[in-house]
Amino acid sequence: MTGMVVRALRFGSVAETYERFRPEYPSELADLILTYAGRPVRTVLEIGAGTGKATRCFARPGVTVTATDPDPAMLAELRKHVPADVRTVQAAFEDLSLDSRHDLVFAGAALHWTAPAGRWSRMADLVEPGGVFANFGGPVQLADPAVEAAVQAARAPFLDTDEILSPDGTPPEQPMQWPGTELQRSKWFHDVRQSLLPRRLTMTATDYVGYLSTVSAYLELPEQPRQQVYDRILRALPPTVEIIADVIAHLARRR
Repeated sequence: MTGMVVRALRFGSVAETYERFRPEYPSELADLILTYAGRPVRTVLEIGAGTGKATRCFARPGVTVTATDPDPAMLAELRKHVPADVRTVQAAFEDLSLDSRHDLVFAGAALHWTAPAGRWSRMADLVEPGGVFANFGGPVQLADPAVEAAVQAARAPFLDTDEILSPDGTPPEQPMQWPGTELQRSKWFHDVRQSLLPRRLTMTATDYVGYLSTVSAYLELPEQPRQQVYDRILRALPPTVEIIADVIAHLARRR
C-alpha cells in the first residue's frame, strides 16, 4: 500500500462519526454531472466511496452503482445507508480491476488519496469512450475570520494547518484548480469544466469539532494530543458557527 492509502485507511476508525458529521452533498450536484453527460448513465463506478455520502446521489432506478473503498470499516458503514443493490468492492483505486468500463466514474473528496503515477491512464481504462469522469469536493471553512483566527491559535501547538494542499501545487488564486489542471493536460480526456456550487451551513460548536474529528490531519495525531486539540478548539468557538462548504466539481469527457 502507498503512504497515501495508509493515511486514508485511518478514516475507518471513525466511520460512524464520519457519517454523522460530514455534510451531505447537495442534490444539484448529481443534476450537474448527469446533464453534462448528455446521454443515459447506466453504469457508475465510485472511487473512495467512504460511508456513501456521494453514492446516494447516484443510486437510483436503472443505474448500476459500484462503490469502492480500501477500508472495510467505511464500506460496512456505507452499506447501512445505500440501497441494497449498490455493489461494494474493497480496493484502492490502484488495485481496481480494469475488466469493465463505466458511463460515469467519480470521486468525492477522495482523488487526492490516489497515487499520481499512472492516475489518468488507469482512469481512462475505467471510463467508456464518451463517458464522464467527475471529481468533487472542497474545504470546509469557518465563515467568520475572527473565529477562524481563534481556531488557528488553538490548533497551532499541534498542527500548522489541517488542510490538504493542491496535489500538483496549483495556487488557490488560479482559475482552474486541481484536478482540472491535470485533466487539461491529459491525452485521454477533453471538454474539462469546473463548476462551483456555493453552500453555507450553520452547525453547533460541538458538531463542528465532530467534523474536525474526521479530518485526516487530526487523525494523524496520537490520541492524547488529538483530544487536547479538540478541547482547545471547542473552547475557542462560539455556541454556533457558520461554515463555507462550497462544492467544486471538475468534469471531463473520455476521448
